[in-house]
Amino acid sequence: MNSDDPLLRILACPLDKGPLTLPAGQDVLYNPRLQLRYPIVDGIPQLLPSSGSRVSPEEHERYVSSSD
Repeated sequence: MNSDDPLLRILACPLDKGPLTLPAGQDVLYNPRLQLRYPIVDGIPQLLPSSGSRVSPEEHERYVSSSD
């Protein structure tokens, strides 16, 4: 998945229904509001609530600064 993928515009966090970002060079979708990342496995976003994992404050800053 890349930042130009039209699918990225319609994907939403399963918990707060808000938009997700795609940090540059990462195989994750990120919700900066809840500080949760969702993995992308073989090009398929894993958007089940149980798939989300909380990130540290350092990871949050890195994801926010590298989002496309």
